[in-house]
Amino acid sequence: MSLPQVQHISSRDNPLLKELRRLSQDNTAYRKSGTAGRVWVEGDHLARAALLRGWRPALAVLAESAWPRWGGEFGDASRTGAERTVLLPDALFAGISGMDSFAPAQGLGLVFNLPAEGALQPGLSAVVLDRVQDAGNVGSILRSAAAFGCAQVLALKGTAALWSPKVLRAGMGAHFGLRLVEGLMADDLAALQVPLLVTSSHEGELLHRARLPWPCAWVLGHEGQGVGEPLMARAALKLRIAQPGGEESLNVAAAAAICLHASALAGTALY
Repeated sequence: MSLPQVQHISSRDNPLLKELRRLSQDNTAYRKSGTAGRVWVEGDHLARAALLRGWRPALAVLAESAWPRWGGEFGDASRTGAERTVLLPDALFAGISGMDSFAPAQGLGLVFNLPAEGALQPGLSAVVLDRVQDAGNVGSILRSAAAFGCAQVLALKGTAALWSPKVLRAGMGAHFGLRLVEGLMADDLAALQVPLLVTSSHEGELLHRARLPWPCAWVLGHEGQGVGEPLMARAALKLRIAQPGGEESLNVAAAAAICLHASALAGTALY
């Protein structure tokens, strides 16, 4: 098959393949020398989400079996803005894929250069992640943050890597519409200049009865330990979610969705 402006790679030892494998399978590869500042986005849903938000890939990678389906849309640099397009045999694509299983015609990945990480923005609504460690929870929280109008997600040290492949998949494209800042300490949040709202399973005002400020920053804590004492001490409001069914606590991602929806209603009069 001869395709214009497409690079064919057939060797397992190709340096680019080694880089792609690290990006797709190492949660913190985007922080490390050799792959720093680059992320692997796999599948047509995430790829479209990024492109719709104006992101332009450095590299488009397709499996041979996927080319008839995706080549016209994602393999054409004039449409995606990709600097390079690479075509791989299915077996090589399967070797770099971060998916649990590889199926023919699903072989599509884009590599993006991340923008330089800036500081948190004072005065804007935010979600603060205090050592939330499960990738699925973090991705789900990012989806809720994007859906309910939060401008930024701020991750304290100890939180799962925001741009890891698993968090990206769980986020379902939310990453590309949010300002993300990682590696913060509790003291850094003083610059936010908005009230901190902290969730608790056992103390505080009931969420549905509270008068919620806007903008604000919702603090969501570790799955087992909850929000740490340094942030509990800074909270303008401590809130709990009514659970008439009697469960001890909610999953942090479920709690985030409930709180952020309530906050959006209070701040933007959705209905």
